[in-house]
Amino acid sequence: MKFTVAIPLGDITPGEFQTPGAVQEMSMALETAGVDACYLTDHPAPDAGWLHAAGHDALDPFAAFAFVAAATRRLRMHTNIVVAAYRNPFITAKLAATVQVLSGGRLILGLGAGYQKSEFEALGIDFHQRGKLFDEALAVIRMAWGGGPVRYDGLHFTANGNEPRPAPDPPPPIWIGGGSDKAVQRAAQWGDGWCPFFAAPTQSKLNQDTGIQTVAQLADKITALHALRADLGRPGPFDVAIGPQARLRYGENGGADAYLEALAALDAAGVTWAMVDPPHKSRTHYLECVQWFAENVINRLR
Repeated sequence: MKFTVAIPLGDITPGEFQTPGAVQEMSMALETAGVDACYLTDHPAPDAGWLHAAGHDALDPFAAFAFVAAATRRLRMHTNIVVAAYRNPFITAKLAATVQVLSGGRLILGLGAGYQKSEFEALGIDFHQRGKLFDEALAVIRMAWGGGPVRYDGLHFTANGNEPRPAPDPPPPIWIGGGSDKAVQRAAQWGDGWCPFFAAPTQSKLNQDTGIQTVAQLADKITALHALRADLGRPGPFDVAIGPQARLRYGENGGADAYLEALAALDAAGVTWAMVDPPHKSRTHYLECVQWFAENVINRLR
């Protein structure tokens, strides 16, 4: 089991998280702790009501990961998730390829369909086309990374022999976000991994409807996904990333016991990466939680 851990670069607490020194300190702490990857989300223009209620801020993940990459040597960087429709796929391919090349091959490109209608509208994107735009992006990004001229008639663009560079070798793995049957199909057809989530009452209705409800349901979907990959002639390694439903009780004796049991159940279901979101009342608090996680989870497993 590997771990991808949230790095709170979206937190706007003055002087705590959004400074060059904070990025360096937190990134190095994650790497020293034995964490495999850190993750960031993507919200270029979130709805203000959502942001001030149950939402969260977000830095641009590609720009932020350039700073994380410069501060570390081993830690991987995972976009969880970039909404495919928010950018022309050639732009997404260029951003991802740049981080991949300059980090020495440490990017994991998590992509999703998106759910926040008002954010689509602010960006001039038709919310109801998001599925078609996602499928288009998956095809074009792979073509852009392949090297050589690209020809593709898109919904809102035409590539007539354009040649994007760099062509990263190896390209970043693509993980498909979401728990719906359509997300499973996309992951099987296009992905190197799948990153669903357990549904929670605090999420939007769309996310509650498409989220995973139980570990048994998750196991069934993983089995179906591997069957689809076999039918498509896509054997080989494939990652599944999701966070256990059991909560960690940071700082408490035995605070990881239930979590480790839940982690074992996910491992048996076919999960290969666990997603972790440590609390962060301050940067010091975050660093303490990362260290506690290393001692009580990572070290106990390894």
